[in-house]
Amino acid sequence: MGFGENRRYIEAKMAEPAPDATSAARSPRVLVVDDERSIVDFIRLGLQYEGFQVQTAPDGQAALRLISEFKPHVVVLDIMMPKLDGLAVTEAIRGNKDTGVIILSARDEVQDRIKGLEVGADDYLVKPFDFGELLARIRAVMRRRNPNAGPQLQVQDVTMDEATREVRRDGRAIELSAREFDLLRLLLMHPNQVLPRDRILDQVWGYNFFGDANNVEVYIRYLRQKLGDEKHALIQTVRGVGYRIKA
Repeated sequence: MGFGENRRYIEAKMAEPAPDATSAARSPRVLVVDDERSIVDFIRLGLQYEGFQVQTAPDGQAALRLISEFKPHVVVLDIMMPKLDGLAVTEAIRGNKDTGVIILSARDEVQDRIKGLEVGADDYLVKPFDFGELLARIRAVMRRRNPNAGPQLQVQDVTMDEATREVRRDGRAIELSAREFDLLRLLLMHPNQVLPRDRILDQVWGYNFFGDANNVEVYIRYLRQKLGDEKHALIQTVRGVGYRIKA
């Protein structure tokens, strides 16, 4: 996904309702540190609509203050920043076992990556970047550092742990494919909201998907079967529009 696709992704997110406040309160925390405002805003908006709590800082000194106050699960930071650079920040928090660090930098030389990892970073991603890749790396670092930090989504007796990708209904473990998981997650993040089929296709299958819109109906059926929702009391069909999960 190039910058244009990343931009379209975020613009689409801006048009969506925000995630349910209850699930957001249990979301993992990410601190984004960069002196380039456009990148900070871009990452912040995308992560917020993926269910994260996000704080931002323009320089290394402000980052260290926020790390103490906000206690983020993951810090995403640039190397070249005013007042205190990203390497110094990383080294300063290296002893904090609950906070992971991902360096996001335009410096792509091998020696730069080695230096970043040596001072304590968990990962190193080069700009320009794919938002989906950054999101996956944040979740991977979070799982390694604090496997219990993932947001717990719940509607009725269905619970989802994003960090472990565990889904349960009334305590019973539900095995889902990756696509089924993503579809259920989208529904759980918007309880009682009717999600049109084309929006579900965009969010779950991707904006470049050109397949059959009936895929949504097929995977809704899969979910209902696995969740024991034969009477459609949980996942409801709104004829001519789409689907909603009933809270």
